[in-house]
Amino acid sequence: MTTLDNSQGTPLYVAGDDSASRAIIVLQEAFGVNHHIRDVAERFARDGFYAVSPVLFHRTGSPEVAYDDFANAMTHMGALNKDDLTTDIHAAVAFLHDKGYATANIGVVGYCMGGTVALYTDTLGVVGAAVSFYGGGVSAGRFGFPPLVELAPNLQAPWLGLYGDLDKGIPVEDVEALRTAAASSGQTTDIVRYPDAVHGFHCDARPDAFHPEAAADAAQRATEFLVAQLAAR
Repeated sequence: MTTLDNSQGTPLYVAGDDSASRAIIVLQEAFGVNHHIRDVAERFARDGFYAVSPVLFHRTGSPEVAYDDFANAMTHMGALNKDDLTTDIHAAVAFLHDKGYATANIGVVGYCMGGTVALYTDTLGVVGAAVSFYGGGVSAGRFGFPPLVELAPNLQAPWLGLYGDLDKGIPVEDVEALRTAAASSGQTTDIVRYPDAVHGFHCDARPDAFHPEAAADAAQRATEFLVAQLAAR
C-alpha cells in the first residue's frame, strides 16, 4: 500500500503497472480494503489496468472488517459522509493524473457501498466510465448523497449496473427505476440483473453470497464495458 503525498493523505492500495493504457479506481465494500478487494484490484491489473483502491475507512482506523461482523461494518460506514468521500475520490483521481492518465483513461468500479460511490463518482466529471456492483441507496440516499435514482440523470460518463434479483436490500423495482433514471442521462448506460443472485454475489470470500456463474459473467461484462468505454492513452 502506498499513501498519497498530499494534503488529503488518502491511503491507496496500488496494483499493476503505471504504464498500462487505462486506469481503474476500485471502491471497497462495507468491509474495507481487505484481501478480496486487493485481489479484485490485482485481477484488473492482470487485465491491463493500473488499479488503485482508496481506503475509504482511513479516518476511522483503516480496518479490515470480518464479513460476519456487520455491526462493526455499519459503524465505519456510518462515519462516512459526502464531503470526505468526495475528497478521497479526487485524491485517487489526482494520483492517476500525476501518473499521466487523463479523465478519458480512468474508470471506476465499486462493490456494495462502493457501487453507490461509483455512481456518484460518475456525476463528478472525473472518470471516463463507471461500473456499480449492487450499489445500494437507490430510493433513499446514503452518506449524504441523494438517492441514486436522483443522481443517475446527472451521469457524466457511461455507466453499467450489476444487480441480483434476490438482493433483500435492493428490490427489483428499485433497480428498474434506476435503469430508467440512468437512461435519461443521455450517456451509454445499462443494467444487468441476475435472477438467482443475492447481494454480494461477486465476492468469492463470502460463501453465503457468492454465485460463481453470475460473478464470472458480471466480472467479464465489467471489464469489457470499461475497455470499450475508456480511451487508451
